[in-house]
This record gives sequence, structure tokens and C-alpha cells, in this order.
Amino acid sequence: MSEISKQLGLNIRKIREEKGMSQSDICRATGMDAGYVSRVENGVKNPTLSNLEKIARALGVTPSELLK
Repeated sequence: MSEISKQLGLNIRKIREEKGMSQSDICRATGMDAGYVSRVENGVKNPTLSNLEKIARALGVTPSELLK
């Protein structure tokens, strides 16, 4: 995957862990499959813009914060 995919996944994981959330918490908040969330965090899967927005909302941040 591309560097931006890897960085996105790292940012999601970092923010999630800082907030004391598990991947399961993200799954419950977004309705996404655990495998999908894991693949996004590992930079293997690119989320759609809609899913990126859902993840950001679940984490309480803006989508642009996930892309920094």
C-alpha cells in the first residue's frame, strides 16, 4: 500500500489508543467489520470517504485530522 495509507492507519490507531478505545469500540460505533477496521489501521485497505468520516466521528475528530 501507499505511504498515505500506512500513515492514515497509524494516525487512526494512535488517536484510538490515546482515547482508550479498542478496535471493537470503533466497530460498534461505525457498524464496520472488525477485519475491515484492522486492515485500515494496518494500511492494507483504503477506506471510502464515507467510512473515513464514520471513523473520524467515532474517534471524535475531523477526517482531516486522520490524514495529517
